[in-house]
Amino acid sequence: MDVKARLRLGVLVSGRGSNLQAIIDASEAGRIHAVVAVVISDVADAFALERARTHGIEAAFVDSRLFDTKEAFDAAVIDLLRKRGIDLVCLAGFMRLLSPQFVEEFRRRILNIHPALLPAFPGLHVQRKALKHGVKFSGCTVHFVDEGTDTGPIIIQAVVPVLDDDTEESLSARILKYEHQIYPRAIQLFAEGRLEVLGRRVLCHGSDAFQRDEKPYWGATNP
Repeated sequence: MDVKARLRLGVLVSGRGSNLQAIIDASEAGRIHAVVAVVISDVADAFALERARTHGIEAAFVDSRLFDTKEAFDAAVIDLLRKRGIDLVCLAGFMRLLSPQFVEEFRRRILNIHPALLPAFPGLHVQRKALKHGVKFSGCTVHFVDEGTDTGPIIIQAVVPVLDDDTEESLSARILKYEHQIYPRAIQLFAEGRLEVLGRRVLCHGSDAFQRDEKPYWGATNP
């Protein structure tokens, strides 16, 4: 696969970066037509940066304390992404809300992974909320990012059953395995130009065979 022809990804992280690792692994294995061009973190010692360096990927720390406003911080990140020729921005445990100017700059070119079945349980501590609410199923969602908190159009979801003896930690760990599957899948669908946003809906063109014949995720609800 020609690396120069592949989608250039900019991944924003704040923590250990397990979803980043899943994206890197999928890229190196040729399962996605994309390459991680830069990893950017707002946390200097985020382990995700070390993951990037291990694979020879540029790792950049942008210190939010050097900026007077969130918009100024975002402008610096936008500038970095522009200079790297980024086609798609992927949030992978990035713990800052993006400003409207950031969203507008990369409109329909920002993806996020969320460990719940949106629109249920947006925000933080979602497995705790799911268990407290007594739901029978949870899961994870990849969606386009808009100006709201976990409110963008949904691309793909995987459903995970909630067991009677689940704790917040056990449910989180089980969901994480599916995050690592559906995030690269969503990136590949974007790279193939198969996604079309119509209002709140994301259509995946050419997905009939996938939906009918393939079962890569337990109870997967989208392509």
